[in-house]
Amino acid sequence: MTERVRVTGPPRHTAAGRPASRRGDVHEQTALGDVFLSSLLREQLGLAARVLGVLAVTLGAVPVAFHLWPGLADLRPLGIPLPWLLLGVLVHPFLLLLAWRYVRRAERNEQVFADLVDSTEDAT
Repeated sequence: MTERVRVTGPPRHTAAGRPASRRGDVHEQTALGDVFLSSLLREQLGLAARVLGVLAVTLGAVPVAFHLWPGLADLRPLGIPLPWLLLGVLVHPFLLLLAWRYVRRAERNEQVFADLVDSTEDAT
């Protein structure tokens, strides 16, 4: 006769009694979980600051350019005054592109965080 073997799922705890996944550290708000969470929040805040910086520099440069070179306001490409064209028409696709890039990078940051938290490797 063959010996019976009990088949179970992956271990839920390591030998040290810690959860095999770091997700428990985040949910239980341990010191390690706080480090992981603060890392994600810091990365997301940095991303938001960079996006706002790009927005401020690009859209903030338009009025500065019109102030430094007043002749730009008289230009009429396609029969539309340049200030209206830049601030009324072209700014919207730029904002959509910036928002799309922000969402993609924020989701990527969250995915990296989820992969880090769900990994079962012991980071010693």
